[in-house]
Amino acid sequence: MTVITSVLFVFFLFASSIKVLGWQPFIFNTQLAFFKKYGLTRTHMFLVGLIEMTAAILLIASLILNLDLLLILGALGIAFTSIGALYFHFRYDTFKDAVPALITLALSGIILIKHQSLFANLL
Repeated sequence: MTVITSVLFVFFLFASSIKVLGWQPFIFNTQLAFFKKYGLTRTHMFLVGLIEMTAAILLIASLILNLDLLLILGALGIAFTSIGALYFHFRYDTFKDAVPALITLALSGIILIKHQSLFANLL
């Protein structure tokens, strides 16, 4: 589980930092073009980035503090944003554009299934 958590952390910390800070111009502009194509604004992109960054921080904190609750909350955040990304990619783009979101949804799903008993107690 540590490997999956680490992969999701690195991917979403990178992706969210670009959405929030815009530090990598080429990827930032590509992402912003997707959002505009979907009828969304820079503010929406920023908010999605904040959700992704929060989820990534929860994932790494779960490893550092060894707290499954943080792991579940981080995985839920990743799943939530991945489902949103899938909606927009399937509605406006091609299947290949949806592949990263499919992978991150599957990985976060693995975490949630592995911890389903704790997850069920939260509901």
